[in-house]
Amino acid sequence: MRFYAQWNEVGQAKSMDFNLTAEQEGFRLAVREFCQKEIAPRARAMDTKRELDEGLIDKMGAQELMGITIPPEYGGPGADFVSAAIVAEEIARADVSCATAVMYLLTTGWSFLLTKHATSTLKEELLPKVAKGKSLVGILSTEPQGGSDIAGLKTRITREGNKLVVNGQKSYISLVREIQRRGGGYLMLGSSEPSLGHRGMTALYMPLDRPGISTGLVEDMGRMALSTGNVDMKKVEVPEHYLVGEWNKGFYVGMEGFQAARVLVSAACIGCWEGVLDRGMSYIKERETFGTPLAKYEGIQFPLVDSYATLEADKLLVYRAAWAVDELYRKGATKQESRRVAMLAAQAKLRAPVDAFQGCSTVMDMLGAYGYTTKCDVEMALRGVKSYSAGAEGGQNIMRIIIGREILGDEFVPQH
Repeated sequence: MRFYAQWNEVGQAKSMDFNLTAEQEGFRLAVREFCQKEIAPRARAMDTKRELDEGLIDKMGAQELMGITIPPEYGGPGADFVSAAIVAEEIARADVSCATAVMYLLTTGWSFLLTKHATSTLKEELLPKVAKGKSLVGILSTEPQGGSDIAGLKTRITREGNKLVVNGQKSYISLVREIQRRGGGYLMLGSSEPSLGHRGMTALYMPLDRPGISTGLVEDMGRMALSTGNVDMKKVEVPEHYLVGEWNKGFYVGMEGFQAARVLVSAACIGCWEGVLDRGMSYIKERETFGTPLAKYEGIQFPLVDSYATLEADKLLVYRAAWAVDELYRKGATKQESRRVAMLAAQAKLRAPVDAFQGCSTVMDMLGAYGYTTKCDVEMALRGVKSYSAGAEGGQNIMRIIIGREILGDEFVPQH
């Protein structure tokens, strides 16, 4: 995706290209074909059974969709981040409950971070399995006493000889059951020097099969096929090469991961919204009242048009953020440029979940009583997409704080 293609002699843009490359367009078509063939027919059954289809995960791994940004030396295709966003969008378009998309975006987003910051030993041990869908990856940060207060984590990480020892609790964690079944683990954030606040945090890789770990599941209102749970850790030991990034630098590693995850979350919300609009438009073209298709009534058309226009605006924001992530890692970036990428990701996350929820609600109103039934996928979409404005990958007010810091200055960041 290219945003500024040509420049004049004074540095002003002469032309702007918002199109995907021909390769990316072909990739989207191939992914869409796979998702509509393999994911869409399974979506309702997975939601009803409250369980992801293991065979589907295997097929996604065989198509190299699970660790799409993992480089070839670790068994992945080494795709760019715009392509990763395309996959998130198309998966959610096929499974509007967002469950399959969440599994994908967590594994893709956090394996992307591990590719950048994990030790070579850990990458060799883990990433080839992730690239083939044999292992899954997520984020272990939220704690019972607070979700977005990353700097206030109570989970403690200490060094004992050549091992890292963890004690603490994490809550509302996605993929607990799936990782226990397929293998894998989490990028975990904890406090290694409590007196230093966020400057005393460390990141490490935490498999779920370590002695001292116990888990429990939590019932959600949506994304029914995907598990959410709690993880308790008592004197859990991991080898020192599971350290991700530098000791006491985990906050910065985590924030980098969250900005990538927020882009994929936003792409999934866009895809869910598109899938619901597709279903809604098909219905109103066929359904008649008083001998006239619903699609001919302006009372139906105008809310649909407003929703579509907002979708297109949000999509540009999402893909601009994905493009910025690619630029950040392709050429490197200054601290200020990194903050700009974080703001773009926050903007996408601020708008896409809320607008997608409203867009799905608009379609439900168009469909009337049918839209409120479990025969219609819109109710799955409403339940699923709501999780991303409720707080997953950072609450909406956290996104506002990030954006406010950039447009007003650090001195105006709220103090808590």
